[in-house]
Parts: sequence; structure tokens; C-alpha cells
Amino acid sequence: MDLRFGDEQERFRREARSWLESNVPSPKLPSLDTPEGFEAHRAWERTMFEARWSVVSWPERYGGRGLGLLEWLVFEEEYYRVQAPTRVGQNGIFLLAPTLFEFGTDEQKDRYLPPMASGEEIWCQGWSEPDAGSDLAAIRSRAERGGGDWVLSGQKTWCSRGAFADWLFGLFRTDPEAERHRGLTYFLVPLDAPGVTVRPIAQLDGETGFAEVFFEDVVVPDAQVLGEVHEGWGVAMATAGSERGLSLRSPARYTEAAGRLESLYHQRAGDHPARAARLGDAVARCLVDAEAYRLHTYWTATKVLAGGQVGAEASMNKVFWSETDLAIQRTALELLGADAELLDEEDRPGAWLDGYLFALAGPIYAGTNEIQRNVVAERVLGLPRP
Repeated sequence: MDLRFGDEQERFRREARSWLESNVPSPKLPSLDTPEGFEAHRAWERTMFEARWSVVSWPERYGGRGLGLLEWLVFEEEYYRVQAPTRVGQNGIFLLAPTLFEFGTDEQKDRYLPPMASGEEIWCQGWSEPDAGSDLAAIRSRAERGGGDWVLSGQKTWCSRGAFADWLFGLFRTDPEAERHRGLTYFLVPLDAPGVTVRPIAQLDGETGFAEVFFEDVVVPDAQVLGEVHEGWGVAMATAGSERGLSLRSPARYTEAAGRLESLYHQRAGDHPARAARLGDAVARCLVDAEAYRLHTYWTATKVLAGGQVGAEASMNKVFWSETDLAIQRTALELLGADAELLDEEDRPGAWLDGYLFALAGPIYAGTNEIQRNVVAERVLGLPRP
């Protein structure tokens, strides 16, 4: 297997690099978990969309360049190399969009994909509920028929980007008598619809990266059902597969971070040689793991391009990238020692501490690693249930 990019991809890389170096905002944008930061990131999405860099692998009809998966990987490498802004539209672009391409009607694709790519409409997830976190099949939010439409009731929580998002995608129970994984339907819901209440959830830093969303007799037409009625579990698993597999976590995220970790190691070696010597193996392991994830992603992309699919092994992928991220950030904090606690000029945590605090959530979101290990044991290794 040849894991190198070809001449066409390298030409594309040079074009992407040139545009990004000329257009990435400087200074860096405010936190996207604030109202002003969210809108600044939305404007950045619009800038990319207008130059057709927002979704390079999508068909031109929806604002893309009609390129392939390899070009997307190249673009991601260049995007992280220049440390461009976090994609505020990532829930839509990386999670919902692949599901729309697979299950959506032509009308739904035409309606939702262009404003998703441009940042005009930002999406949040509607999975977890107060009594249904890792066990998604235990959700109790419901949708009932009413006047030819659907009427939604219930509550979703831990909705990433939900405090400022425009739309929500998620599961609702449409057949309360069905078995746990059946009788669920996947809905697309505007957050400004009558009966929707969004309550931001403050993080430890006081910013609102999440929200809880309440639905009180919210009317939704059939046109906002994605996939078949009562068959939402399969649609949701396609979204989860994107979250755990290729789409959400580009390998460039980790190779870039591991590269910065290596630079930090050499910087600290002079000031704290004993500490650096003690952590040399940990730094090397992070570099090796980030490179292993990059090569594994290339292998997976090759498999997909050859007509294969990403199945239950996406759970292994999720465990690996989440723990690799945490290891990189933790090692950086150990190298920094007490300096890691210093705040920047805006009284915010430094990049490494901020990255570490976010990485702590990695083993939880996209399905907890404990659940993913069960999936690997049963569906990949074929082990019996205890």
C-alpha cells in the first residue's frame, strides 16, 4: 500500500497552504463559547465558504470543490499546521452532513447543506438526556402525531454549541411500545421554533460551550425527518460512526499537537534537564501514537475509497484518538510544571492547560470509552457478553 499523496494532492496542498497563510485571522479569534467569539467564527466559516475552502470534498452543488477524501485530509493537515480557528460548524459539517448524504432526500440536501457549509446555520447535537447519557437507547423525549405534523416534547442536555446554534439534530421516541433500539426517529429542529427553550450551561471557565434544550409541544413537519420514521437508531449510528471514525478528528489535530510537544520538550530541556529526561519516553510515545493514528487514518481512507465501510472498528479509533489527545496534553503540562498554571494576558489558561481541560472530555463525548471497549469486545473481537 502506498501511503504517500500523489502529485495532484501535493498541488492542492500548495494551493491550500497559500490561501490559509494569507487569510487565517490574526490575532486569533475570541473563544467560540462566547457570543462575540461565536459570531467571529461564523464569519470565518463564511470567508472559507466564499473561497470554496469550507467543504472541499463536497459536490460543487453544495459549495464544495467536488474533490475526494484524500484532498480533505491534505486540507486538514494544512489547516492545523497554521493553527486556524476551531470549526464552529463542525457538528453539521463533520457529523450531520455525512448522514444527510447517506439518508437525506435531494430536497433536504439542497435545503440544509449550503447554509451549513457557509456558517449561516450552525448545528448542535440532541442526543443526551438527564437520564440517558451513554445509554442513548434510554431516551424519553418523544414525538407524537398531531394535525399531520409531529409534536416534540422532552429535554436534551450537553448539547455542544447549543447555546448559540441555529438548529438541532437528534433522536426522539415515536413508538413508546417498541423495543429500546426501535421506535426512534431522527429529527431536524430549528431552535427558534415556538416551544423550544435553550438554557446555556456554564463551564468551569464561565463560558457556555453547552446548553440544555427543552421542547414543549414543538411542531415539526415530515420534511424535517431524516431517514425513515421509527428507524432513527440506524441513522443515529451513522452519525456516531462519523464522530468516532474519519470525520470529526482529523489526524492533523494530533500530529500538529505532538509536533508542538516535541518543540516544548527541547525548549524545556535546557531549563529543566532532569524533568525533560524523565519525560523523554512519554514525548516519544506521543509522537509515535500521533503518527500511528495518521497512518491508520490513511489506511481507512484507502479502504473507503475502494468501496469499503467503517464499521464497529470506529470504536477502536475513538478510544485511540481520545487517549492520544489526553496523553499529549498531560505530557506537556508535566514538562511545564508550575508554569502550566500561568494565565495569559486575558486571564485565560494557556494553550496547553486549555487543551488539557478539553482533552479530559475526550473519553466521554462521542460515546464513553468504557462503552466503546464493550463494542470492540463484542462486535470486533467476537467475545461473549459477560
